[in-house]
Amino acid sequence: MTTRPSTETGSMDPSTDTPVSTEQAGRFARSSVTGAKGRHVSVENLDAYYGEQHAVKSFTIEYEPNKVTAMIGPSGSGKSTMVRCINRMHEEIPGARVTGKITIDGEDLYHPSVDVTAVRHAAGMVFQKPNPFPTMSIYDNVAAGPRLTGMKGGNLKERVEKSLRGAALWDEVKDRLNQPGIGLSGGQQQRLCIARTLAVEPEVILMDEPCSALDPIATLRIEELIDELKQRYTIVIVTHNMQQAARVADSTAFMLDGELIEVGPTERIFTKPNDERTEQYVSGKFG
Repeated sequence: MTTRPSTETGSMDPSTDTPVSTEQAGRFARSSVTGAKGRHVSVENLDAYYGEQHAVKSFTIEYEPNKVTAMIGPSGSGKSTMVRCINRMHEEIPGARVTGKITIDGEDLYHPSVDVTAVRHAAGMVFQKPNPFPTMSIYDNVAAGPRLTGMKGGNLKERVEKSLRGAALWDEVKDRLNQPGIGLSGGQQQRLCIARTLAVEPEVILMDEPCSALDPIATLRIEELIDELKQRYTIVIVTHNMQQAARVADSTAFMLDGELIEVGPTERIFTKPNDERTEQYVSGKFG
C-alpha cells in the first residue's frame, strides 16, 4: 500500500517533519463542538508482516467510540504491532507490510488518497517510556504540533493550556512552563506526552504499555486520566498488567501468536471467557 505525497499547503507531522495537506488533515478533523465524541475504528482481515514473519493474522475487531479496549496477550503475540498498524507506524520498519482494511468512521486509513501523516494526527500514539522532547520546555513540548500548523499567539496559548488540563497536568506545571519537560517526574513526563498528543486533536488515542515504566502512584494517575479521556476519545491500550486491564478497560481482546482469540466485555473475559486459552492466560497458567 502506498500513499500519495501532499501537494497543498498545510501542517507538518512533528514526528517525521513532513507535510500534511489541509485537505487531508481535514478528513479526520475532530468536531470543534465541546464534548466531541470518539470515533468508531474498524479493523477487517488485517495481516501484518515483518519480512517473512507473519506477526498479525487475519485480525478483525471493532473499537467502539468512547470505550477503552485493552489488548492483552503474552510477549510476541502481536499486540503492539496491531496498534501500530492503526496509525501506520508499522510500515516505517524496513520490510514491514500490511494487508487488509482499517477505517475511522468508514474512512479507509490505507486508501491511496490518504496521506500517512494525516493518519498519524488522527491516531495519536503514547509510547511505553515517556519521551518528551529533551531540548524543549514544558510549554514548547505541547506547542510543537500546533505550531507546525501555523497556530500562534493567544490561540496557541489556549491550546497548550487546554491540552495540559486535558492531561491533568496544568495545575502542577502552570508556574514553570518554561522549564525543561525532561525535568518532570516520570509520571508527569508521561502526562506531558499525553498532552502533546491531545494538542494535535486526534480522533483516537493509542497507548502502548503507557504505565510499564511508572511507579504505582503514577500508574494510578494515568489510569484515572484514561477514564476521563474516554469521555471524548476512543482509546486502545496495550498492557501486560491483567489488573490494569480489569481496572481501565470496557472491552478486552486476547491475542496469541498473532491471532485474535476472543474479545468481549472485560468482566466476562476475566471471569467467563469462551476460549480455554483465554482462561489459561488470564489465570496465569502461561504468558
